[in-house]
Amino acid sequence: MAKLTKTNVFKTQYPKAETPIDKTTRIARKMVEEATAERKDKSDRLRIARLEREANTLKKRSR
Repeated sequence: MAKLTKTNVFKTQYPKAETPIDKTTRIARKMVEEATAERKDKSDRLRIARLEREANTLKKRSR
């Protein structure tokens, strides 16, 4: 039997098996994180394009 100490009294020796609910939660969170990353990348691309377009139109008007 393993020696009990303050740090391991309430910890299990083996990792808990993943339940179907845990699996669903993990997959759903991964999907949300991926969608958020894609949305952020698209927003950044569009922002840069808008700023470049505005900078070009200001230069043309100032002539």
